[in-house]
Amino acid sequence: MFVKDALAQAAGAPAAGGAFDIVSLLPLVLIFVVFYFLLIRPQQKKMREHREVIASLKRGDKVITGGGIVGTIVRTEEGKPMVTVEIAPNVRIDVVRSTISDKYVDTPPPPANQDKGAPAASGGMFGKLLGKK
Repeated sequence: MFVKDALAQAAGAPAAGGAFDIVSLLPLVLIFVVFYFLLIRPQQKKMREHREVIASLKRGDKVITGGGIVGTIVRTEEGKPMVTVEIAPNVRIDVVRSTISDKYVDTPPPPANQDKGAPAASGGMFGKLLGKK
């Protein structure tokens, strides 16, 4: 008997929140926009650049594989997923194109201190931070 009374009261009562409010959807849309610009879009750009690097591989390019192996491409064929990389004299391995991380660019070491007569900096790390010499 009490159940019928409760159901009758609930059926006649208006909804607690009233009509659907678009403002309640705003935080969800805002979160999606933030995720798109901070995560999805940069990842798509990085993938596009990687595809361009893979497509531009040619004989003689120095490359770095996903495992960290550095070598020179000695054979590549368009449309084939494999390239042959020489990692040491007369040591060649077949590598799947998609596992190549990037082209390897030799960077010269930074120049040594040109002023040989200058005294060494003293004070250590904290001296540099605090401005003491």
